[in-house]
Amino acid sequence: MTAATPNAATVTRSEVEDFLFLESSLLDEWRLEEWVELFTLDCTYEAPATDAPASDPGQTWSLIHDRRTMLEQRVIRLKKPEAHAEFPHSQTSRIVGNVRILDRGPDAVSVSASFLVSRMKAGKFDQYAGHYYYDLVQGEDGFKIRRKKAVLAHDRLAPQGKISFVL
Repeated sequence: MTAATPNAATVTRSEVEDFLFLESSLLDEWRLEEWVELFTLDCTYEAPATDAPASDPGQTWSLIHDRRTMLEQRVIRLKKPEAHAEFPHSQTSRIVGNVRILDRGPDAVSVSASFLVSRMKAGKFDQYAGHYYYDLVQGEDGFKIRRKKAVLAHDRLAPQGKISFVL
């Protein structure tokens, strides 16, 4: 770590918010290749089932449970015209707030935030609300996501339907 790179123990909430806002912008602008680069090579990205948000994704069914390779494959699939659920792709608008630093380590910070994702597609408007949980590591070029968990605050997906876009 260089002198210009802050230690995770000294990271401010404002710095974390700026990073989360960047991530949201990349997703809303459908810049998915750049979004994937925000993740570490050993990352985990998950969205647990709505009826068991605290369950172990290795033991139960999840909406999403991806490592980096699967995340990259998801992005490739979503950008293809054959991905009928997302071609043309959804228009989304994310609001991220209530950002809190939960824990600090020497090279990582655990963070929570609330989210509201509004999705417009084929004349239909859906909203998804919930909470994000991140483990962010500090690198020389800023934060990287080691773990992201998107917990929906819905008891079921209907009438919202498919989660073909990325939370």
